[in-house]
Amino acid sequence: MELKILNIGLFDDFRKAISESPKVALDKLQEIDIPVDYFKFYNSVSSVYSSKIEGENIDFDSFFKHKFLNVQYQPDYTKRADDLFSAYEFIYEHELTFENLQRAHSLLSSNLLPETQQGKVRGNPMYVINSDDRIEYVAANASILDEELTKLFEDVAILLESSLDDFESFYYASLLHLIFVKIHPFQDGNGRTARLLEKLFLLKTLGKKASAVQLEKKYFKNLELYYKNIKSLGIEYEELNYSKALNFLLMTIQSLF
Repeated sequence: MELKILNIGLFDDFRKAISESPKVALDKLQEIDIPVDYFKFYNSVSSVYSSKIEGENIDFDSFFKHKFLNVQYQPDYTKRADDLFSAYEFIYEHELTFENLQRAHSLLSSNLLPETQQGKVRGNPMYVINSDDRIEYVAANASILDEELTKLFEDVAILLESSLDDFESFYYASLLHLIFVKIHPFQDGNGRTARLLEKLFLLKTLGKKASAVQLEKKYFKNLELYYKNIKSLGIEYEELNYSKALNFLLMTIQSLF
């Protein structure tokens, strides 16, 4: 495959680091009995933990009661997790294109950004600021966003037309997440969107069973490591060192075992 941006050359190292079959692990996950709709349950898990990564004050027990038992809470408590739930519901039913990802971003950012910025590629510089109020990362320059996103989603189309094995599915899903969040094309909500993108790629390449991969929960439970692995590539987009990406790429697949 001649990929334009998803070609960092770490697959052999990735494959050597995994001694067990992710397919076997996924089959075991499917054996768990779930008393509610399969997709909606795991969409709820994804929505809660992806929201918690961003500092939202929501817990899964409450959100489960809200979604499945009609327990009422103050709207401010659930609204952003609800928005993310709607984005997961939407994107699962549509093709994996950037245009559909923009529509999903509009949904997940409806209580995060003004309407003029929902689903819109930014036209300004973007910096990620850490807890010490210092610049931790400089995202892709606005002048190259269209080019980078075009390359990324042309690669996605190639991958979706290929016969990927289960190792390749996890590898490219995690890599999509990482590169998308490094491009950082939106004013806000990029992390939520990147995690949604990773999950969607797994679903498109592995089928319904991939819903049970609780990658958002894994990242939240290992939040310091999650950010450390993203940060390890460098500060400037044009100078990122993807040879240091392996630890991040292994986080989701290793969570299965």
